[in-house]
Amino acid sequence: MATLANPLEEALQDFQFPQREAAFFYGLFLRGHSADELRRDIEVPPMVLAKWDRETVHEPRLRPLLEEVVRYRQRVLAIFEGLIGHDAAAQRLQ
Repeated sequence: MATLANPLEEALQDFQFPQREAAFFYGLFLRGHSADELRRDIEVPPMVLAKWDRETVHEPRLRPLLEEVVRYRQRVLAIFEGLIGHDAAAQRLQ
């Protein structure tokens, strides 16, 4: 019989591979999607951050998860930026 994992631990497992998500967004970029639009899709908007902050007042146990979401999205964005920068550098060399 399988034991049920802590929901927070399960959610945090999803944040182990930001490279995969960055690669997904990079694929969209290669298909012609705007880099600026993709950046906005990756980032957590300030209004959402403010809402999450208010929600954690009532549900403090959510704070670690929401902080990890923000860090994860920042990592995804940094990797995405690196891929775009690498792509631009390679095109300049051609």
